Amino acid sequence: MKNLKSRKKKEEKRLLKEEKALEKKELKAKKARNREYAIVSYFFVCIFISLIGYMVYFQVVKREGVISSPYNTRQDQFEDRVVRGSILSSDGQTLAYTQVNDDGSETRVYPYSNVFAHVVGYDANGKNGLESLANFQLMTSHDGYLSQAANELKSEKNLGDNVVSTLNASLQQTAYNALGDNRGAVVVMDPRTGAVLASVSKPDFNPNTVAQDWDYLVSDNSNSSLLNRATQGAYPPGSTFKIVTALAYLKAHGSIDGYYYNCDGSITMDDHTITCYDGEVHGEEDFTTAFAESCNSAFASIGVDLGKSKLTQTAESLLFNSKLPVPIEYNKSRFDLGEHPGNPLLMQTSIGQGNTLVSPMHMAMIVSAIANDGVLMKPYYVDHVENVNGDVVKSTKPAEYKQLMESSEARVMQNLMEEVVNRGTASSLSGENYSAAGKTGSAEYYGADGDIKTHSWFVGYSTMGDAQIAIAVIAEGAGTGSSVAVPIAHEVFNEFYY
Repeated sequence: MKNLKSRKKKEEKRLLKEEKALEKKELKAKKARNREYAIVSYFFVCIFISLIGYMVYFQVVKREGVISSPYNTRQDQFEDRVVRGSILSSDGQTLAYTQVNDDGSETRVYPYSNVFAHVVGYDANGKNGLESLANFQLMTSHDGYLSQAANELKSEKNLGDNVVSTLNASLQQTAYNALGDNRGAVVVMDPRTGAVLASVSKPDFNPNTVAQDWDYLVSDNSNSSLLNRATQGAYPPGSTFKIVTALAYLKAHGSIDGYYYNCDGSITMDDHTITCYDGEVHGEEDFTTAFAESCNSAFASIGVDLGKSKLTQTAESLLFNSKLPVPIEYNKSRFDLGEHPGNPLLMQTSIGQGNTLVSPMHMAMIVSAIANDGVLMKPYYVDHVENVNGDVVKSTKPAEYKQLMESSEARVMQNLMEEVVNRGTASSLSGENYSAAGKTGSAEYYGADGDIKTHSWFVGYSTMGDAQIAIAVIAEGAGTGSSVAVPIAHEVFNEFYY
């Protein structure tokens, strides 16, 4: 009997143990299932939150850009309700406005015709320039509620807001006239704010007749009149690139003191010869003199000593091969030394030839950063937006983009560029009430006829009191920088200060 009871207890314990194990196993399985449900729930919650976040981002950040896109058919709805606003210059001139005709049709009018063609753009066969950049603002009305309600009752359109640009009409006109019959571009900026004060590109077109001239404009490959050379042009920088080479040397050595070079008019490495302009023999030079006189031999030697890594690092720190903070259409500048550059390519690249290509806007940004103690401000074209009554709706606040170089490095570069004006290739800018600094460039290229031609470059800045502007000038195939580009910059500087 005792054995029977003992076996019975053992059996009960065993069954109890198995029951507990089964319960434990079921509990684990339940937890696993709950964990899977939780993961799926969290996943869908994350998707939902992300969707809400994107919708907020789209409405706050991307909304204006999407609506302003020339491919967005929603613009037709705006045109049915709003008369497109005007584009004004910073000095109060009307650059574009909408004329409402007696029959109710609308005509976009550009009073300055070709002068602002590329930067203000056009509103026919698509949109371009400020007409595209500020499309949302121009097609939005912040007129008073009562006025808008009255217009709705009368089935009349509301008047769109006016965009006040950073462009200075007198400065733009001067730059346009100074460039004359030359192909090329002029860009003028305020280094301390990033405001674009003038932007000229030639050959140009008449935005008043774009629709009629469209077939000719898009097929004219010889002039490429629709191309905005200020931002979309891609040119060899010539000796203006010595700014980059000089900065690379400064970064590598910490100072330009103690540098000397004996120029005999040319330098030869690996059977490749670089000559100074017109074979000029500069003789004994320190770094400042070599920069001021734009000595090709000295800078070719410097480039070989620096090598690929240091040149590339400095060029890319100045935004070569990078996106630019430019709000209108532009071309990225290119700096490419390849995998294993030999001395000939290093020599050519160091003086702004080789494979390097840059836009006038990019060069204006580089010298703006130098003038502003190394800080590049974001370029912008719209100062503020105001309604038809003149009330400000929205303003642009100047914003720092990036520190392109140390302030101590910028001061050295300022001194070097000042000496170009004081005793170098841009000496015709000296003797004014304002001070000027810069770098000339004569960039060689092969023309359509196979002959070697020369782009004329000048990049720099000027200062008088609290006023300061930076400039980049290129005249295609016009000759040396000092003979053509410097006089153009001189006229712009004089217009700004006098």
